[in-house]
Amino acid sequence: MIRPEIKAGIWRWREVIFAIALALLGLRWAFASFGIVQWLGWGLAALGIALAFGAAQRVRFRPDSDGPGVVTLDERRVTYLGPIDGGVAELDLMVQLDLTPAPAWRLINRDGSYTDIPTNARGVEALFDFFTALPHMKTEYMLSLLERPQNAQMTVWMAPDHKPYKQLH
Repeated sequence: MIRPEIKAGIWRWREVIFAIALALLGLRWAFASFGIVQWLGWGLAALGIALAFGAAQRVRFRPDSDGPGVVTLDERRVTYLGPIDGGVAELDLMVQLDLTPAPAWRLINRDGSYTDIPTNARGVEALFDFFTALPHMKTEYMLSLLERPQNAQMTVWMAPDHKPYKQLH
């Protein structure tokens, strides 16, 4: 009954749609009620708007289709299992995050080793929480780099006490 591409679009934006519905319910309570319910409505509306903002960022990070490999997140460790290669990166050992022209996320450890994860790998949306846990991460900058095509490797984040690696193997 619903075309597959519309159904996929609704599913992709489901968190944002839910958050907006929550905000609208809160606004209805705020304007149509009085007393404690009115104040609860304003709080619900504010919560819905905040959730919608966060959900919209997640949608911008989430790929449209599945690519090669699988990403899993366990505690503060990311594991990537790809068709040719793979790797593990730990949040506490990361010193640099780059976006390569492939496009792929390059997670660089203190010892200079790195793991490349395609931006459209299955389960890559789990990296959003992983990346936002990095100290001083600029989320909007990361999302803007992800949305435009890259001709060169771009550094998205670097540990405050780290100097960039010039050449990686």
